[in-house]
Amino acid sequence: MIRTLIIAKDAAAREEFRRALPHHELACSFTTFNNGVREAVTCGRPEVIIFEMGEPLPAPATWELVRKTRQSRNVPLIALIPAPMLDKVDSRLEFDDFLVSPYDARELTLRINRLFLTRGGAESDTSIKCNDLVLDTATCEVTVAGSKTELTFKEYELLKLLASHRGRVFTREALLDKIWGYDYYGGDRTVDVHIRRLRSKIERTGRVYIETVRNIGYRFAKDA
Repeated sequence: MIRTLIIAKDAAAREEFRRALPHHELACSFTTFNNGVREAVTCGRPEVIIFEMGEPLPAPATWELVRKTRQSRNVPLIALIPAPMLDKVDSRLEFDDFLVSPYDARELTLRINRLFLTRGGAESDTSIKCNDLVLDTATCEVTVAGSKTELTFKEYELLKLLASHRGRVFTREALLDKIWGYDYYGGDRTVDVHIRRLRSKIERTGRVYIETVRNIGYRFAKDA
């Protein structure tokens, strides 16, 4: 079955999708825009994303997250656009296909299958390995010396970002922007607290993975 993420405009629309789409063809997960999209995109590993436009329009950060996912993972994106909104949708928005709603569930399912097949099927699962530390990006699981390590969502996102760019220094401000979003109003001490907790979980064997760069921020050890 095709892992399909439905980003609905609200809870009522989400339930409508749940009833309408065929469960025997699609493995659907559901969220509403501006609520849990980042976690659904990161840990759900969708193979197709359905994005429902609505009033009010989703926050720019939500659309930007979906756009980056489409580009970096080659995940096809289908937009559902209400007829009254056709002249309000920015033509620069990037999507692979669209339907005017109210939609026909059979047509939407057909388009999902077509895009999935033309993109070559599922994205291959990958892992990030650093000595005895392993991140499984398909399941969002982390193991240290063969033992599963429980991380919060933010801790996992921090670790994945740093481990994917070994040796690169990230300022606290950059980490806040990438992990919490540009509209987060907390201070950069939030980063320090999460890094401290993350270190206590992944460095318990004595190996140092995350290095502090004084007065700047953090980096993942290049030789880790």
